[in-house]
Amino acid sequence: MQEVKVFAPASVGNAIVGFDMLGIALEQPGDEIIARYSDAPGLRITAISGDEGRLSCDPQRNTAGLAALKLLEHLDKSGIGIELEVHKHMPFGSGLGSSAASAVGGAFAVNLLLGSPLSKKELLPFAMQGEQLASGAWHADNVAPSMLGGVVLIRDNASLDVQILPSPPDLHAAVVYPQVEILTKSARGVLAPHITLKQHVVQSGMLGGFIISLFTGDYALMQRSLHDTIIEPQRASLIPHFYEVQAAATEAGALGCSISGAGPSIIALCRGKDAAALAGEAMQSVFTAAGIAHKLYLSAINPNGVKAIL
Repeated sequence: MQEVKVFAPASVGNAIVGFDMLGIALEQPGDEIIARYSDAPGLRITAISGDEGRLSCDPQRNTAGLAALKLLEHLDKSGIGIELEVHKHMPFGSGLGSSAASAVGGAFAVNLLLGSPLSKKELLPFAMQGEQLASGAWHADNVAPSMLGGVVLIRDNASLDVQILPSPPDLHAAVVYPQVEILTKSARGVLAPHITLKQHVVQSGMLGGFIISLFTGDYALMQRSLHDTIIEPQRASLIPHFYEVQAAATEAGALGCSISGAGPSIIALCRGKDAAALAGEAMQSVFTAAGIAHKLYLSAINPNGVKAIL
């Protein structure tokens, strides 16, 4: 096998109730990464598309490139000639894990080209190093779901102790991306360093209830649990018309609606494909009325994560 092509999906960090602890893999959008052998030694990025000229072809300064470099160093194969192509199909600073998807795709593609010596879980540290380049922080709530698929619990970020949770087959997401950019570094900067004991107790109950609902398929419990009382109030002002969009989704039947990752994308979790379409349409109507360009993504929970497509 001289060339491989992979698809690394978008993801929703935090999953509404689990800040830096939960992530959800989406079916779309996502990034495509091509890796091929080259006669010239070392890793090179030969093409990037969809980035509006914003990404570097220097592997040390590119999330996909750095993840691949770190993997090659670990495998003691840094001298092998490999070319990467990075094709972006999602917006930057959208709250959809764009940099994480590229990092995941870079590590997975090179691993696949080499005959898959490591498992997906074993690739997480290398993808994390790529993601850290962009976000400035070591948190796996985008990298882990993009790599592994499903709904992922990060028990401990430092050690990358991650667990895949079950999800009901009819759980769907409607994600609306208003075309304003919020970088993760900026969104983390608005967060207060401390919370009250009451906030901790309330949010822990929400998190626990949501996790139980995933195991049991209890949608009534899920609906009661999908409320973020800590992060959402601090970040909502960064997103124009956020509370109007949230109210529209809720009135349309969404189980819960909040900020996707650091924003500005907004996610509504819904029971069934049709319910997600209705919630998505309601969310869009707010941005349309406000004259804000936006894009809607409808998706089931992606159970597979990154995958080969060639």
